[in-house]
Amino acid sequence: MESYEALVHSAFGGKQPDVTDPDVLAWLIRRNGLEMSHISRGSHIGSVFSAAEIIAVLYTGVLHVDPKNPKMPDRDRMILSKGHAGSAVYAALAETGFFPVEQLKTHYGNGSILSGHVSHKGIPGVEVSTGSLGHGLAVGAGMALGAKMDGEAWRTWVVLGDGECDEGSVWEAALQAAQFGLDRLCAIVDYNHMQSLFTVEETLRLEPFEAKWKDFGWNAQSVNGHDTKALRAACERAKENAGSGKPSVILAHTVKGKGVSFMENNILWHYRTPQGEEYEAALKELEAQRP
Repeated sequence: MESYEALVHSAFGGKQPDVTDPDVLAWLIRRNGLEMSHISRGSHIGSVFSAAEIIAVLYTGVLHVDPKNPKMPDRDRMILSKGHAGSAVYAALAETGFFPVEQLKTHYGNGSILSGHVSHKGIPGVEVSTGSLGHGLAVGAGMALGAKMDGEAWRTWVVLGDGECDEGSVWEAALQAAQFGLDRLCAIVDYNHMQSLFTVEETLRLEPFEAKWKDFGWNAQSVNGHDTKALRAACERAKENAGSGKPSVILAHTVKGKGVSFMENNILWHYRTPQGEEYEAALKELEAQRP
């Protein structure tokens, strides 16, 4: 029987994929996300696909982390506040060597440590369990404040969803991060303009979004969230912001379900799971896009 890893990597014709290339890693995040969702009948594939490039860029040179020493004291801390897209982080960690790719097939299974919403329990490279939306930025600000008080140089990165920015706890954390001058904290918002059952605009309007962050005392920039070069440049600018006394936020404009035509901007794929003909069609589209 073909192994899970061989199944996912089959598009590379027996060659090992170059996971140092963010476009390759983003493709693998989508391919693994599709497979994990298909096997487990889990949901949130649209959110995984929108965040693929964001997570890929972080794990291909932006984050100071080491899969061989995931608890090294000077590592950067990365928090996936939109924890329902946890399979994107699991895939990135597995593909970059934190744990075996084969383990991904247990995602969402009974007794598996790879829970649907991202968990830190027993998983190297995950700092904190998330999924109750609106908490990640506060946790990240606390980590960044602790690092500043201890004179540490590591950075804290928090990936949020746009929908969770409806919550007051996000803006309380934003106020405090600016108050304490946490300039080694960077938030990245997966701004796919959709949440749960409706668009962001219909649910609770965020615009003018960039201006709001600036008014809260943050260094804010907007980029195409599927352009890995633009994302990498934005992350480097955020790093250069250290010493400014301002935290940084990157508003990454993305497409929900990016990569599979019938999933794109289709709110059904926040919860729907790919099975049967839909799985086969999604797989065919992804295979055609392999970098």
